[in-house]
Amino acid sequence: MTLSKVLIVGLNYAPEQVRIGPYTQGLAQALAETGAEVSAVVAKPYYPQWKTAAAYTGGGYREELDGAVKLTRCPIYVPAQPSGLKRIIHLFSFMVSALYPALRAVQGRRTRPDLVITIAPALLGIPAAWLAARLAGARLWIHVQDFEVEAALATGLMRGTGLAARLARWTENRLLGLGDRVSTISPQMCAKLIAKGVAPERVFEMRNWADDRFAPDPVGAAAIRVEWGLDDRTVALYSGDIARKQGIEVLVEAAQLLRSRRDIVIVICGEGPNRAELEQLASGLGNVQLHDLQPAARMGAMLTMADLHLLPQIAGAADLVLPSKLTNMLASGRPVVATTEPGTGLYAEVEGCGLITPPGYAAPLAGAITRLADDPALRAELGTEAAIRAVQRWSKPAIIAAALAKLG
Repeated sequence: MTLSKVLIVGLNYAPEQVRIGPYTQGLAQALAETGAEVSAVVAKPYYPQWKTAAAYTGGGYREELDGAVKLTRCPIYVPAQPSGLKRIIHLFSFMVSALYPALRAVQGRRTRPDLVITIAPALLGIPAAWLAARLAGARLWIHVQDFEVEAALATGLMRGTGLAARLARWTENRLLGLGDRVSTISPQMCAKLIAKGVAPERVFEMRNWADDRFAPDPVGAAAIRVEWGLDDRTVALYSGDIARKQGIEVLVEAAQLLRSRRDIVIVICGEGPNRAELEQLASGLGNVQLHDLQPAARMGAMLTMADLHLLPQIAGAADLVLPSKLTNMLASGRPVVATTEPGTGLYAEVEGCGLITPPGYAAPLAGAITRLADDPALRAELGTEAAIRAVQRWSKPAIIAAALAKLG
């Protein structure tokens, strides 16, 4: 599809390092590389710390350039403790704040887009994008990174019964149905879109890609091992946001079962609303290290530093999101231990390049970690397959090209 001008409406954008932000940036930059004029209406960076970045505090809207991409940063409400109601207000604040710059972008002939893209989350950004698309006579592409209503229900942020839950589901289905095309990141999530009433011919897959900035860095990895006192211990690494749908507490429970194995250490790098609770759980455990989320410049080294990667996910979140962190885990050439169930998208991606254990159960997880720690040959075999799979399934140019072809 040949594009002249593109407008993106999305809550998250780099310099946020985890989850959706880097992929929205990557999509915007890839579209700009095709020759399209790309503008994006996004929030001021706040995730996963749930705190507006210091460089963006104060004032209202902010205009800036990200390479060839023109950004409008919107002021939004960011709760320090994101409970269910506060999250709704947070998302609603983006919808209201994004409306003005989105409509401004479609008023002039020079800026009027022929394609409007909106990223969910935030689902509540869709109304602003839909109105901008209709006024511009443009097509609306909705890209779903995760099903936020279902995730809120699965993690207990919202009760699954009652009027509020029914209204939330109805709203989600109605908003998703507004897209001329609707994409998401796995086959299972595509099926869920269709189950929610989106016409099958409008649905297609655009998976997340491996970030080529995080190339393996053995020298940097050795330096981190020295810095963190890891020596020659087997490192099982989790890196990412620390929130409910990860079910990350099971990592600490597994560490408790592995206390006698002084040659194994679980390293957790991340931030999020459940960080303080996790620190309390891990207090006194010598085989657990917690560190802040590392900057992008150190990510390649950190991923290489690991002997194996940990990818916990609660059962209720299966196929509501395919964790974006998986792509870079595979690209590091290390095996993955994931907690999921057969038939899920995560199971299909990890099978053959890692080990899979039931979600929420620490003993099988500890057993999988022990098995890989005790079998370097198996680690190497699965890690090699992980690196091959990253190239075959997670190549950014191929993913973007296929998505644009499906828009035509």
